[in-house]
Amino acid sequence: MSHTKLLQSLDINPKESGVSTGSEWFGSGKTIASHSPIDGSFLAEVTTASVTDFERVVETAESAFAEWRKVPAPKRGEIVRQFGDKLRANKEALGQLVSLEMGKSLQEGLGEVQEMIDICDFAVGLSRQLHGLTMHSERPGHRMYEQYHPLGLVGIISAFNFPVAVWSWNTALAWICGDVCIWKPSEKAPLCGVACQKLIASVLKENDLPEGISCLVNGDASVGKWMSEDHRIPLVSATGSTRMGKDVAAKVGARLGKSLLELGGNNAVIITPDANLDIALRAAVFGAIGTCGQRCTSTRRLIVHKDLYETVKERLVIAYGQVRIGDPLDANNHMGPLIDTEAVDQYLNALSAAKEQGGKALIEGGKLEGKGFESGCYVKPAIIEIDHSAEIVQNETFAPILYLISYSGGLENAIEIQNEVRQGLSSSIISNNLQEAETFLSHWGSDCGIANVNIGTSGAEIGGAFGGEKETGGGRESGSDAWKIYMRRQTNTINFSSDLPLAQGIQFDF
Repeated sequence: MSHTKLLQSLDINPKESGVSTGSEWFGSGKTIASHSPIDGSFLAEVTTASVTDFERVVETAESAFAEWRKVPAPKRGEIVRQFGDKLRANKEALGQLVSLEMGKSLQEGLGEVQEMIDICDFAVGLSRQLHGLTMHSERPGHRMYEQYHPLGLVGIISAFNFPVAVWSWNTALAWICGDVCIWKPSEKAPLCGVACQKLIASVLKENDLPEGISCLVNGDASVGKWMSEDHRIPLVSATGSTRMGKDVAAKVGARLGKSLLELGGNNAVIITPDANLDIALRAAVFGAIGTCGQRCTSTRRLIVHKDLYETVKERLVIAYGQVRIGDPLDANNHMGPLIDTEAVDQYLNALSAAKEQGGKALIEGGKLEGKGFESGCYVKPAIIEIDHSAEIVQNETFAPILYLISYSGGLENAIEIQNEVRQGLSSSIISNNLQEAETFLSHWGSDCGIANVNIGTSGAEIGGAFGGEKETGGGRESGSDAWKIYMRRQTNTINFSSDLPLAQGIQFDF
């Protein structure tokens, strides 16, 4: 399918308004032009939000919340179910758009849309399970319980690397909780935001629901600033860099709002002497090169016991020699481009820094040029042998650079290396030794929000809470009891007696 036909199939025009409250579209800010990192081709342009546009969105969302919160949760779940069906019908087209606009492989683009479908399914079931607790009161003739109420407006700031899935993780849960959502997509993937908004808008219109339940505000960092500082938005969920997250947290915290932060990762795979190397190599290679190393869960560090180090090196070289780089819409290719030339510059700078800090290239990186690479966004996946203490290793580079690190002695030494970085998102151990696996998962094991055994660092499963610790931000999305952050909690005491015993035995004579 041509680029034009693909965009038409999703009702995306060459010039699009980038602000919406549902069926209404507007936007009086500057224009963003979307170009594909695959070939540099122009896709479409999108208007952004002005301050006036943003105010209109917030006011419309407030009005919608007043009505939406009164809809019973299972009926809100029915709307999410219909949205899931809409995604199923448009999976192929939306998955292609994800790949086209941000450069991940078509398989990954389709997989991302499948994540959206899965979270909708999860949310539909959850809409009948927003349970509180019932407890006994210390007062005679009293009972206590707790319940969860809709929170209000939820601001969502998403990143380019998962331009549709992260939005759905938040909205599907927020909607069934009775909240309304205002979404700022990445300015590097504005069309994905427009496409998703048009799909949910059609569902809301078919059900005669008001404007403002799902809102879109395209724009740059200034839109995120407005959202973070607006007291009418009690929760801001932000996905992106640690730098961005700290800024959001400071602004939201200053007004005592709530923030849900899913930020940078610097993820490691530990390979112990008892590892299945076939599993280890498969996990490490996919984790390092999937999405061209632009996942927050991408494998950045491979920590290998010295007894296996040389064997792992040899097999990595063979595996990397088989990686095919090119058009991500071609299923024969394993790795597509970085998001833009700025990302390429950051990748090249990281390679230079690694060598300056004592790193040795096992697999040389570099920018790809020539036929098929005209966009200037294609790079080679690199492997650098380096000491774990090097400064570049302590920081996340959003690119396909894998740092190969040796450890000796017991597992505790590998865990210490893994945990020494400031980020704490995802981690993995490859070992058939039960004691090692359980130690890795223990209180003194991995300090990450995700800790896996015999599976890589990449990916998240709907149903499990996704997020990490330390500079990753501490937020949790997608599963388990993550829904609770989208609600306000209330404890209730009910007196069904004819008396009113006061606390601490206080007496009043009237």
